[in-house]
Amino acid sequence: GGLNRILVFVQDLIVPAHVDRTPYLLSMAGGEKNALDNSIVWITVGTLLGGFLSGWLNRRLRWETRRGPRIGVRTRWMLALAGGVLMGYGARFARGCTSGQALSGGAVLSVGSWAFMLAVFAGGYLLAWFFRKAWN
Repeated sequence: GGLNRILVFVQDLIVPAHVDRTPYLLSMAGGEKNALDNSIVWITVGTLLGGFLSGWLNRRLRWETRRGPRIGVRTRWMLALAGGVLMGYGARFARGCTSGQALSGGAVLSVGSWAFMLAVFAGGYLLAWFFRKAWN
């Protein structure tokens, strides 16, 4: 996605020889290619900047960690990091975005996509039982 291409762009600036030797990275950058020559990069940048600008203009921009009364700030950040790592690994392992699988496949009534979404929601409800105590 967009963030991946931004990271490849930075990698190409720092260690271009590595990018030129790695087929996966070379498919996006290296040589005459520019990793930023893709609309998803600018959609990602625009989303981040638009969210920041909206929060700033409406005076909702502040540093805070949203958490329940029974969970510490450090624990909240560790759980968020662990969840992000799992989601990132899962997306790379599946070779794509899981929400795209659900939305695109669900729109064309793909049985696999609907089964996937049902499994996601069921898993989310089951997992929430373990974490609910920390938020109440």
